[in-house]
Amino acid sequence: MNFVKNNYPRLKQYYYDKIINNFISNYKLKNPMQAPRLMKILISTGLGEAVKNTQILKTNRDCIEKICGQKSITMKAKKSISSFKLRSGMDIGLKITLRRNRMWEFLDRFINIALPRVRDFRGIHSNFDGSGNCTIGIKEQIIFPEIDYVQASGIKGMNITIVTSSNKDIYGKFLLSQLGMPFKH
Repeated sequence: MNFVKNNYPRLKQYYYDKIINNFISNYKLKNPMQAPRLMKILISTGLGEAVKNTQILKTNRDCIEKICGQKSITMKAKKSISSFKLRSGMDIGLKITLRRNRMWEFLDRFINIALPRVRDFRGIHSNFDGSGNCTIGIKEQIIFPEIDYVQASGIKGMNITIVTSSNKDIYGKFLLSQLGMPFKH
């Protein structure tokens, strides 16, 4: 299947040119539309320290928005927990949902630029949820080249969830490995 669009991100073009054909040949699909595809990427970070210092929320918002190129949504506490000095409605986290071309561009930068910058990197554990979706925990947001260590307020982590249209983990893992995700064997 040769689908050419000049304004598509590089990884999306590769998906249409090569990966759909690999799915058809490996899994004996009858229709190219049966091949799983990426639906969205969710990026979230929890900031429990924001209860004491609201400046942490602002600096981390700037960092995550630089990484994703899109505005973030503030997550609020649902319940009050007195031992953590947390009240219902306080800001405690950030999240971003990427779709379409921004999703493809972020995944390309994540796989090819950010992951090789992780210290002692030996691959990603395959954390699938049973429906073909993969969640990856990142311990340091400074692996992204957009983040300057001096401007960042300490080292924070984030969760990246890649949502696919597949209904089986094996399809999701095959899709991500074909896109270049370095899984541990």
